[in-house]
Amino acid sequence: MSDADLIPAATVLLLRDSEAGALEVLMVKRNSKIAFGGLWVFPGGRVDDHERNGNDDEAAALLAAVREAHEETDLTISAEDLVQWSHWVPPPAVEIPTDQGPKKRFATWFFAAAAPAGVVTIDGGEIHDHAWLEPAAAMAMRDAGEIELVPPTWISLYQLAAHSDVASALKWAAETETERFSTRGLMTGKPRIVMWEGDAAYDSGDAESVGGRNRLVLDPKGWRYERG
Repeated sequence: MSDADLIPAATVLLLRDSEAGALEVLMVKRNSKIAFGGLWVFPGGRVDDHERNGNDDEAAALLAAVREAHEETDLTISAEDLVQWSHWVPPPAVEIPTDQGPKKRFATWFFAAAAPAGVVTIDGGEIHDHAWLEPAAAMAMRDAGEIELVPPTWISLYQLAAHSDVASALKWAAETETERFSTRGLMTGKPRIVMWEGDAAYDSGDAESVGGRNRLVLDPKGWRYERG
């Protein structure tokens, strides 16, 4: 499966400041019988054909993000509310472990926005549960085996955990060049490793390569991000 077969998609980090003053993000649990089934993700989905007509990839993704947020949560946002967060391309299909996601490959724009007022309502079809979670708490839940995440979600939570409130997170996203993560995996040895440009092993495939690090180590005892 080549990059020409990538399915355009969009997802939204809907953020709020809790009554206790902590940053929270809305996460939803997807139906186990659909793409990314059983995983906890941010609201989102593929870009529809009508959203692509006459629009570039980003503009189409913005429209999809607005639509998906409403369909999956019943919250209404506008494209003007959204700021770019990141862009993700998965590894080649042959590198995707069966327990890390579906074989369909989505090129996904991640956006962030302050959550609008309103009650989250899920349909019980595509989405089976939802929760407002502090980023660090969601990561700890994954390590404890309470929820399942995929690397793009985990990295986004890791990035969010650096911010104390919505204003800080959105300011960072607006002022920082949008990072594009084109994922490659190291399938030999354990724990498994996924990595991105800037990692010494990104081209060599040798996990022990000396040099920079930009990788997520999928250690069963607790995932960890190595960068620098």
